[in-house]
Amino acid sequence: MTTATDAPLLEARDVSKYFGAVVALEGVSLEVRAGRITCLLGDNGAGKSTLIKILSGVHQPDDGTLAVDGQAVRFSAPRDALDAGIATVYQDLSVMPLMSISRNFFLGNEPTIGVGPFRRFDGPKADAIAREEMRKIGIDVRDTSQLVGTLSGGERQTLAIARAEYFGARVLILDEPTSALGVKECAIVLRHAISARNRGLGVVFITHNVQHALPIGDTFTILARGRAGGTFRRGELDGERLHSLMGGGSELEELQADLEILARREELGEGVPTVGLEAETGEVETPPRAGSDDERS
Repeated sequence: MTTATDAPLLEARDVSKYFGAVVALEGVSLEVRAGRITCLLGDNGAGKSTLIKILSGVHQPDDGTLAVDGQAVRFSAPRDALDAGIATVYQDLSVMPLMSISRNFFLGNEPTIGVGPFRRFDGPKADAIAREEMRKIGIDVRDTSQLVGTLSGGERQTLAIARAEYFGARVLILDEPTSALGVKECAIVLRHAISARNRGLGVVFITHNVQHALPIGDTFTILARGRAGGTFRRGELDGERLHSLMGGGSELEELQADLEILARREELGEGVPTVGLEAETGEVETPPRAGSDDERS
């Protein structure tokens, strides 16, 4: 029996989600534990976005349950998930490019001074807190009045992560955080994910990039076409096997073989094969020409 002390911070149990006749998720389970990075891996269309939205309260599961600290919960809205300590940093970051760093940091939760009609945004307090929280995770912000739109992608990710932690996140869900970043900025984000884990947060790192997941993940949950492909601990699988479970390995091998066949046919000046290259004989089946013996018979 799971006790309160060893229960996952967040757990999805056999979760399914349908949109009309479309099966977006079917029987998917996921555990998020304190001080661990759970990598959720899947190709485009695997169901990662749907699962994220269920964990963050945007969607409700049609089947299955969610649990926080071992207790079943149902999130009716994103605010419910936030109140439970679950913060999601989406791929589009939900930041305002034409607002300052400190304004973005407190967006929707602005500190104020004064009372009644004289209440106003407490800029100095916001600046001090934003600067300190960014410093804690390794970014030295000299001017918090700087517009967020002037920051690099990695710095904007840092801002979103620092904001989530400051407002009490225990579970940090990172939605494809490295997808649009260069190599140096990817390294910054990966270090932040590790740092969050070391501070005791449970981190969900969603990606389709196995090479970004392998160095930081403690566990790896695979999604393929809306279904679970298994959960594995660090060291149990290599990158090639993870690719294959995601649905990309065998399909990419077949595509590569087909392209090689087409290239060889073009070199020989022959028609496009209908089936493929026979491995042993080297023969290729081609469509019958008009008036051939096959057609006349």
